[in-house]
Amino acid sequence: MEERGQSNHLFVEGVPVRYAQNGQVNPEWLSACEEERNLTSNLMEQIADPLNLGKAYKQVKSNGGSAGVDGMKVEAMQGWLGENLNNLTKQLLAGSYEPQAVRGVEIPKAGQPGKFRKLGIPTVLDRLVQQAIHQVLSVRYEKIFSENSYGFRPNRSAHQALKQAAKYVEQGKIEVIDLDLEKFFDEVNHHRLMWLLSTRIGDRRVLQLIHRFLKAGILQGGLMEQRIKGSPQGSPLSPLLSNIVLDELDKELEQRGHSYVRYADDVKIFVGSKRRAAAVKSSITKYIKDKLKLKVNESKSRTCMGYELNFLGHSILTKGAIGLSKQSEQRLKEKIREITKRNRGISLEEMLQELRTKLQGWLNYFRYAKMTSRLTNLDGWIRRRLKCFRLKQCKRVIGIVRWLRKLGVEEKLAWRTALSGKSWWRLSNSPALHLGMNKIWFAQQGYYSLSANYLSLHRKSL
Repeated sequence: MEERGQSNHLFVEGVPVRYAQNGQVNPEWLSACEEERNLTSNLMEQIADPLNLGKAYKQVKSNGGSAGVDGMKVEAMQGWLGENLNNLTKQLLAGSYEPQAVRGVEIPKAGQPGKFRKLGIPTVLDRLVQQAIHQVLSVRYEKIFSENSYGFRPNRSAHQALKQAAKYVEQGKIEVIDLDLEKFFDEVNHHRLMWLLSTRIGDRRVLQLIHRFLKAGILQGGLMEQRIKGSPQGSPLSPLLSNIVLDELDKELEQRGHSYVRYADDVKIFVGSKRRAAAVKSSITKYIKDKLKLKVNESKSRTCMGYELNFLGHSILTKGAIGLSKQSEQRLKEKIREITKRNRGISLEEMLQELRTKLQGWLNYFRYAKMTSRLTNLDGWIRRRLKCFRLKQCKRVIGIVRWLRKLGVEEKLAWRTALSGKSWWRLSNSPALHLGMNKIWFAQQGYYSLSANYLSLHRKSL
């Protein structure tokens, strides 16, 4: 039997839950839905309000992005609205607005060679309308969303999700159910999503418009693909719809009394023992398949210890410290290998600037991870790659000697190094290079040291 909260738990954090423990529909939930539908019977008037559309325009312009199937660029939207805003408003209020197809594109999945993520790029105008819908609906849905949901929500971040996960491990809940929802955005059931929306939205014009957006075809490679399920990533409305779908899972987990964290479709449940973890995984997987009509990737879903996780690029270490996952370190090294290729036709100065941009952004995101020794090792590895690059630029033996002499290396040692016949990688670790291209020299050239800046960030936070 599935675990639920106590039989009198008809509310979760003040929000009525759908089912009581006996499986009957909670009358308080039905009453709350009816009240919400009455309050939202004229929601389209709020969406089509010129002030709301103006705010949506600013957001879409700020987001930028490429054109959709009609070829209209973001820069052309202001002129189009100047001539057509009244007509757009009339179409929305009349319920006659028709979305266009989305342009399908595929981008490589990080750390998964040969695999791609499908994105759908709506037209600029459709992005504007979706953003206008998002702004109005999110205000209402934010009131009922779970405290343990962090993705695609205002004033919430990945770092907050990580800190909450760390608290659970610190409390002794060291076993983690790591759930992988297979191709979540591609598998969202339209009928179930529309039913969910209809429980809280009373304006049929809004429901019909969202349904049209869901059914809009995908144009890719000159072929049109009609959709019967899924909500393509890349549209302003998709993140909110995903949270609405998965809020059902949040409420179920809360009613059962589980400690969990969800960031978009990344769900982690924390328990105290392996036996408990196995039971919870089985039970929740069944609920997701049978009730939510979503697929769980059995090969990727697992139970594990916190330090084995790759949650938002991090692991959760013993006693609740946040660590850096092995996958994140590997992805960084892959990017650094691309930047520091020896055959690139750029100067060392340009390479250092490119590295700085990448490393600064990376460290800003991972700054809460406990990783002092790993960053020290990474710095050493990066400097060796830079030495290889600069040595290869010398081309000939005499070039290497002149370069080493310029760095202050004694002439005899410079010649011995240049004539050694060693590979670039072995040369980068030679005494001459340790003397000439040391940490001080790299700092003077503008090298962004991960370990030094990491320690600086932590000193400032003390």
